[in-house]
Amino acid sequence: MIRKQKIKGSNKVKVTFVLPEEVVDGKVSVVGDFNDWDPQVNRFVKRRNATYSTAVKLGPGERHEFRYYADGGQWLDEDDADAFKANVFGSQNCVIET
Repeated sequence: MIRKQKIKGSNKVKVTFVLPEEVVDGKVSVVGDFNDWDPQVNRFVKRRNATYSTAVKLGPGERHEFRYYADGGQWLDEDDADAFKANVFGSQNCVIET
C-alpha cells in the first residue's frame, strides 16, 4: 500500500510505503531513483499494527521509479503502484507519481 500526503507548510509530498507483516522476511527497503537505489537509506520499520513502513519526501508533480529490496537479493513489486515501467534487467520497476 502507498499513502501520499501533502506536507503542510512545505512544497513536498510525504509518500509512505506500507507492507503487511507476512510479506516481510528479514530486512526490506524501498529503493528507487529518489535514493540512488541504495537499500541502506529507506529501510522498513515494524509497526504495532502488524505492518512495516517507511516514508520519503518528494516534490509535487514528480514521477519516480522504485522497487522493494529484501534480504538475499529478492525484489518485490508494489501492486498499488501508479504504473509500471520495463527496466534494463528484463523485469519492471514500479512507478509513483506525486
